[in-house]
Amino acid sequence: MKAALCTQTKAPLEFADIAVDNPKAHEVLIRTKAVGLCHSDLKFIDGGFPYAFPFVPGHEAVGVVEKVGDAVTRLKAGDHVVTVLTAFCGHCEQCVTGHITLCQEPETKRDEDAPQRLQRTDHTPVHQFLNLSAYAEMMLVHESSCVTINRDMPFDRAALLGCAVLTGCGSVFYDSKVEPGESVAIIGCGGIGLAAINAAKIAGAGRIIAIDPLESKRALAQKLGATHVYDLAQEGLTDTIIADTRGGCHKVIEAVGRSSAVAMAWGITRRGGTTTILGMVPPDDPVVLPGPSFLQGRKLQGSLLGSAPFPVTIPRLVDFYMTGALNLDALVHEILPFDQINHGLDNLRSGEQLRTVIAFDQ
Repeated sequence: MKAALCTQTKAPLEFADIAVDNPKAHEVLIRTKAVGLCHSDLKFIDGGFPYAFPFVPGHEAVGVVEKVGDAVTRLKAGDHVVTVLTAFCGHCEQCVTGHITLCQEPETKRDEDAPQRLQRTDHTPVHQFLNLSAYAEMMLVHESSCVTINRDMPFDRAALLGCAVLTGCGSVFYDSKVEPGESVAIIGCGGIGLAAINAAKIAGAGRIIAIDPLESKRALAQKLGATHVYDLAQEGLTDTIIADTRGGCHKVIEAVGRSSAVAMAWGITRRGGTTTILGMVPPDDPVVLPGPSFLQGRKLQGSLLGSAPFPVTIPRLVDFYMTGALNLDALVHEILPFDQINHGLDNLRSGEQLRTVIAFDQ
């Protein structure tokens, strides 16, 4: 199969023929139909977070089941599935307490002495990225990383559900538990932030504040449900928002991945409110918060995939899209064929565009 291979930092991905193994027990072979280009992929490709070379990036995808391994009972060939970067065992402490995105049980991965799922044609190993490696014509994954969806759902929209939309919506529904009438602020209006804004509208938030340096993204945020928008570069913005909200917001979601954005998120959270950090803050960008602020009953939390129970959440998000409540169309900037993936990544680096989707049948 063809795959886009990352072999060195900040270099264009290389198209290569690689071999994908047959599915073993609890594994599913999927023909990739569409994949979203996510900033998280870029952080690994460009060296912000280390990963072993060579690897096939990509973690936000949708496809059709081609073949299933032994013991797979809930999936079959022909199913349309959204893939998710976490696999879960279903019986560890994290799983049975409702935190399936945090499962790290080794049984969802292959044994070290088993063949690699992906290899070059000369049998040298290729590292699988975040359990998926979606920048390829096929994916071989654990069955719990797949969620079956309605076959009427367009592939180029369904791809976004596996990461950006799941994370943004989950941060509202599950992490923040937004209640009707509450004030919600979202810092960063990329794919995740805009999905959070849309979800806040669905949840019935009273004041939905969107904060971003780009006017075009602030305008899109208003289209998706933001009631108030602010320029992230505005001087004295924290004090302005505290004044405008009479003490800060009930729930604040950070979707940028910089320590300065984390500090702002914490700063505009009202007494007793909750701050949720979604962005991937680099290890060399330390977060510093004032100690006395912790005496105000505010809560600070991290998140992975919005803490969403994704086998349940993703079909619901499909329903939201099909009924018009979730506007995925506004998030897709362009759809490109697989051979233009490096062009799409360059556009992503510019920071001005929203999701580029790679469609494998285009």
